[in-house]
Amino acid sequence: MKRDYTDGVKEDITFFTGVEIERTPAYGMMTLFVVGVQHAEEIIALAKEKDCRHIYFGANQSFPKLATDDADAWRPWERMIDQCLTAGLWCTLDFDVAVVQGVLECTFIGHRRFIPQISVKLPYLTQLGYNATIKLDDLDFDATNPGVWCHRLRDLTTTESFTDWDQYGKDEIIK
Repeated sequence: MKRDYTDGVKEDITFFTGVEIERTPAYGMMTLFVVGVQHAEEIIALAKEKDCRHIYFGANQSFPKLATDDADAWRPWERMIDQCLTAGLWCTLDFDVAVVQGVLECTFIGHRRFIPQISVKLPYLTQLGYNATIKLDDLDFDATNPGVWCHRLRDLTTTESFTDWDQYGKDEIIK
């Protein structure tokens, strides 16, 4: 995702800070945003220096759509996040819904300070109309979940859960 920063679009940003504005359990926390895989020691040092209790991994949609069985690709993400959790930090991983099964195999999934941020791309959702419904389904009939959950889209798109694009421009770029 390209973000428009005050001095123009920056493709090479790896760290930035700001208050978490998305409505997750870390809402309102000072946050270190991390783009891609970085050294955990540097992340922890920057978090301490910038007084951040929360790390947001996969910032700017930088978490790739990894194959579930590609352990070599998952390992650096897992190590990085595990080390930050061990350091006592809250950690969010923003990932595409397509990689949920891979995330479930990671060691950090059960940690009480880990926040899985499941990104579901749904373009033009306001044009789907009053009756639109989101179905949280299973891989197949009775495969992994006890059933399905259906939510009216209008019930999910409330002002309490909305973050306007304008709120994303208040971050401080570190490097």
